[in-house]
Amino acid sequence: MTRTPPSSRTSTHRIRRPLLVIVLVAVLAAIVVALGLPLLKPSSDSDSDSSSAMPGQGSSVRPPAPSLPDRAPPDSSQQERRGPLDEADGVVPDGSTVLDDDVPAVANLDADLLAALRRAAPEAADDGVAFTVNSGWRSPEYQNQLLRKAVAQYGSEAEAARWVATATTSPHVSGDAVDIGPDEATAWLAEHGAAYGLCRIYRNEPWHFELRTDAPDRGCPRRYADPTQDPRMRP
Repeated sequence: MTRTPPSSRTSTHRIRRPLLVIVLVAVLAAIVVALGLPLLKPSSDSDSDSSSAMPGQGSSVRPPAPSLPDRAPPDSSQQERRGPLDEADGVVPDGSTVLDDDVPAVANLDADLLAALRRAAPEAADDGVAFTVNSGWRSPEYQNQLLRKAVAQYGSEAEAARWVATATTSPHVSGDAVDIGPDEATAWLAEHGAAYGLCRIYRNEPWHFELRTDAPDRGCPRRYADPTQDPRMRP
């Protein structure tokens, strides 16, 4: 039997060891690539990236944060998105009177206006007339909705302005106006309201009353044809 000389066996082991190292490195590299792991890099590089980043910016090795969707700015239709208008906005339940403190449209009226209405109501009741509140205080959202409806109904902002004021000019929004019904009540107030400071302001709105404190002595002022003639309604 022929034996390999020792020198030959030593040379063979020396050759096999580097090949084995190369194979192991290749296998390790293949595993790293398959797992999608980033290749190792010196820690000094990472520290350098982090320390050199400007405030508000991420490191060069970090993916940017996902951007949030833009939010639509608030607009005049916000009220419709939160739900229908209700009593809290000044919507008046049927049959409400000037004595209903639990109705915001009544309770939020100017205190002096409400007091004058409550002084007049018993006198009217003696004549068989009851005051019904058709509209009183209104929220700006409610007033804006009424104005939009008026524009749609009358076909233009100019025509709508004869009937509905803007939220910034309406005396309803400030609590300084009340719409009274039925016709018997408005007729009674047209005749007797000045004694209580309750005056009609517009000829086209016989139901609309406001307080004029000098009316008991001087009578109610001359009425405007409609709100467009009222200087308070002008921008």
